[in-house]
Amino acid sequence: MAGGGSMLSVPVMLFLGLPGPVANGTNRIAILAQNIVAVGTFFRHGHSEFRLSLSLALAATPGAMLGAMVGVRLDGPWFDRVLALIMVAVMLLMAVKRSKPDPGQPPRELTRKRLVLGHVCMFGAGLWGGFIQIGVGFILMPILYRVLGFDLVRVNMHKVFIVLVYTVVALAVFATQVELLWLVGLSLAVGNAIGGWLGAHTSAVRGEGTIRVVLYVVLTVFVLKLLFFPGNG
Repeated sequence: MAGGGSMLSVPVMLFLGLPGPVANGTNRIAILAQNIVAVGTFFRHGHSEFRLSLSLALAATPGAMLGAMVGVRLDGPWFDRVLALIMVAVMLLMAVKRSKPDPGQPPRELTRKRLVLGHVCMFGAGLWGGFIQIGVGFILMPILYRVLGFDLVRVNMHKVFIVLVYTVVALAVFATQVELLWLVGLSLAVGNAIGGWLGAHTSAVRGEGTIRVVLYVVLTVFVLKLLFFPGNG
């Protein structure tokens, strides 16, 4: 319900003693499984534009490969500090009210200029996603909504497909460079699936607000731990 699950799972793995690259890479197993399910769900509901989704995903993939090559080498206190700063930035973005795609808004014309710019921007989105993944939605959503002019359904439909494709590449980079914990990743994937189902079937707005407050408190503790009390355990 709170979203941004990687902001919880990656620090927890660090606190359990996993090196930064291992935690960063293992988290991708759950992300991959989660987006396979999401793409399949959209397809079953008749929402798919595989040709355009694949084109955008391929534009993001080289960036994801470069980002993963950087992420796999960032370890120790530097990884903790970078992760903490990213978490603070994402928390601030989550707290600020943003303009979201209007489900009833008619789609804007997809001109050649929009299409080219969208593909160029995808490289940067892939670079960030390959590097850390946390907060990538804040990059992909504006590209799909403002640059390409998609409505809410198409924004999310393309987003999950793009993340799915570049995650395959990022996961391959991490898997060839560090020893990932596949069982932990699969356990995360099961948790993501259950949490996603519960969130989708929960309509208690007050409950979601409470969860967000708890999320902010927990993330603040994580950030303080990463910045001022580095090290495992």
